[in-house]
Amino acid sequence: MSYDKVSQANEIIVGTKQSVKALLNNDVKEIVIAEDADERVVQKVVQTAEQKQVPLIKVESMKKLGKACGIEVGAAAVAIIR
Repeated sequence: MSYDKVSQANEIIVGTKQSVKALLNNDVKEIVIAEDADERVVQKVVQTAEQKQVPLIKVESMKKLGKACGIEVGAAAVAIIR
């Protein structure tokens, strides 16, 4: 379900650092986080999304999230851009 949302989005940003940067710039409509990602890796994204009151969706697999983004590796966090 959320994987479809990522793969159908017009513009996405993959990765935790880039997602935080986009959140700080108020460019993000939604954040998608993989539940199997290391907590320390996604912690900053989750905190920033909560501060900016951006909806946060959790999906189960980094590998599937990466595939939905069209990349060959797993993705811990993806920002869906406005």
